Amino acid sequence: MKKSKSGSRHWTKALAVVALSGVPFLAIASPAMAASSSSSVEVPQGVGSQVLQQAQVFGNTPADTPVTVSIVLRTQNESQLQQLIQGQTTPGSANFRKYLSVSQFAQKYGQSPAVISAITSYLAQYGIKTSVYQDNLNITATGTAGQFDSAFGVVLQNMDYKGKKFHGAQAPKMPSAVAGPVLAVLGLTNYGNFASNIAKPAVQPTTSASKSSAEQYGLLPSNLESHYNVKPLIQQGDLGQGQTIGIVTLAALNTPDAYDYWKNIGLKVSQKRITVNNVDGGPGAPSLSAGSDETALDVEQSGAIAPDANIQVYQAPNTDYGFADAFFTAVNQNVAGSISASWGESEDAVNYSISTGQESVNYSQVFNEIAQEAAAQGISMFASAGDSGAYTASRDLGTTDLSVDSPADSPYITAAGGTTLAGTQNYGSLGTVTVPAERAWGWDYLWPILEAAYGVNEATAAESFISGGGGGYSTVYATPWYQQGVPGVNRFTAVQWLTPTQNNTSWTFHPNPEIVQGQGSGRALPDLSMDADPQTGYAVYSNLYGSSPSQDWAQYGGTSFVAPQLNGITALINEYAGGRVGFWNPQIYHFATSSHSPFTPLNATGPNNDNEYYTGTKGTVYNPATGLGTPNVYALAQDFKSGN
Repeated sequence: MKKSKSGSRHWTKALAVVALSGVPFLAIASPAMAASSSSSVEVPQGVGSQVLQQAQVFGNTPADTPVTVSIVLRTQNESQLQQLIQGQTTPGSANFRKYLSVSQFAQKYGQSPAVISAITSYLAQYGIKTSVYQDNLNITATGTAGQFDSAFGVVLQNMDYKGKKFHGAQAPKMPSAVAGPVLAVLGLTNYGNFASNIAKPAVQPTTSASKSSAEQYGLLPSNLESHYNVKPLIQQGDLGQGQTIGIVTLAALNTPDAYDYWKNIGLKVSQKRITVNNVDGGPGAPSLSAGSDETALDVEQSGAIAPDANIQVYQAPNTDYGFADAFFTAVNQNVAGSISASWGESEDAVNYSISTGQESVNYSQVFNEIAQEAAAQGISMFASAGDSGAYTASRDLGTTDLSVDSPADSPYITAAGGTTLAGTQNYGSLGTVTVPAERAWGWDYLWPILEAAYGVNEATAAESFISGGGGGYSTVYATPWYQQGVPGVNRFTAVQWLTPTQNNTSWTFHPNPEIVQGQGSGRALPDLSMDADPQTGYAVYSNLYGSSPSQDWAQYGGTSFVAPQLNGITALINEYAGGRVGFWNPQIYHFATSSHSPFTPLNATGPNNDNEYYTGTKGTVYNPATGLGTPNVYALAQDFKSGN
């Protein structure tokens, strides 16, 4: 929910000093103080400077071009907030599962009304209109390019980078009197580099003609419910009644897709269960090129697991401000007990400029800040851990160093990893391949089929198909409290199929890989895993795929499925537990290290259980290929209900 504040050219002359994190904050006293004055300071924005430096410029953005900017403010009393969240997730604590409302959060951890007024009044001088989120941590500003040029001391330019057209600006500034509380300014550069974590089969497996039309195209949620022991909840009549699921996405939902999918798999659902929220004007019309099938599968999967739950879809433009505002909107509405997102980008893409000293770390902190608020309000949040194994940056930056996905790297988000199901996969004349036991998703097992299908050698197959469940160690966030001391978190085992060359742009392939051990540092992800390999993947339905019903189905995979599936599972668990169970991570790590763990660790060591680098370690609870392992959902629900 936003509370509206219209822009005004009238200036309230006030000389008010406000305490801001121990630093005096002087409200602006005169409109003469502009962004170009000597008292101005640079404020961080979202997009790394490598994009702006390498983009082709086509001239200045016309002054009358509409522009939307999000000004994200710093959380106050952050150490107290972290202590609150720890107490909320620790059984026996006085604050255990005692969650805050949005207004309570704003009062304790948002910026003060005086700070908000100073910033909005400054922008109003230039005719820029603002609306303030209820948590007092985000201000959405709308105006023209010319107005923002003046307010931030920049010149917006039309640019093209890797085929994407956008407007951008270097080094925005604000008067020092208002810049202090600003964490990041998003939208002056509206380049969007987020990709969905949906994955297609490298080779399509053959299917049985005896299966139903839906089953011919992959697994159904009923398969997940059997395999991960969700069924006891359903058999008790737990269908997510009274619960609301939140989906954050960067592509428009073609709403009939979800209803048709549920009908085709035999589910009866309310025809009014979906509410679409267009954030920052929305992402435009549904389009496969934009990723609308990602949005469809998010809604289809979560909604099938919890068929009586309502669904709120928060769809925004594929930009940094759009992604952040979609999360802010969902968390500020506070109607969804769980939220998932299946979009992301590598930490390397986010912090390339951080490592070279050209960019602030603040952009990553924006999403961490949102996740902290969600945790304080008892919202369970899930994000896909990525589909490129230990090499997430190979997908967007093209580098070969070890890397993880953002925003799944936030310590306050549950990172959803991926496995491959056991069984024999039939590829017709290309042969068959057998996976003896559920394992970390990594396509080393599939290389013989890829060699035959594409006429390449093993090295080419390995280097051309970098796919697997995302996992590894964050270079942005330290090891969180709930992972400290957990066996396997900071000591890992790895299969060195691939080693990066010196410049991190290519690999050297090792057909007989060495198995090595190493020391990991930073937030480890994923947190848990379920089937995500597209070779053992799920059926997706979309009317956008073809012109006839037989063309409306496809088999996909990716950790894109696991995040919304956990979202739907949370709706069942919240119903079973009688209320929001809140932020999962501290609780599930506690459960996993108990004598009655609801997880099966996938800790076999070697090439039969790796995400193309990380593998398991015998006797450990955790590994960076699959996290805590796969869940027994009914046992997990019982643990959440008892809190022990």
